[in-house]
Amino acid sequence: MKIQETNEDGAGALALGAVGWTLAEPARAERLLALTGLTPEDLRGGLGEPAMLAAILRYLEAHEPDLLACAEALDTSPAALVEARRILER
Repeated sequence: MKIQETNEDGAGALALGAVGWTLAEPARAERLLALTGLTPEDLRGGLGEPAMLAAILRYLEAHEPDLLACAEALDTSPAALVEARRILER
């Protein structure tokens, strides 16, 4: 049980890093909002929710160049981002 909690915490932290990376560039942020239909308020309100974090990681997975660039910026692997999404969707 403790291991799953730690995994979820780590997955959430990684996902928050991915959100930060996505929002750091206005064009990426606008694309996220346009393609997901989220508003800035929705995004702010959902950042503590595993489902929202998983959805943003899934969004990155759908556009491989962003997934690869995000993984590089966060000094992790694309597979780690995918695994974080899987953990958050449990």
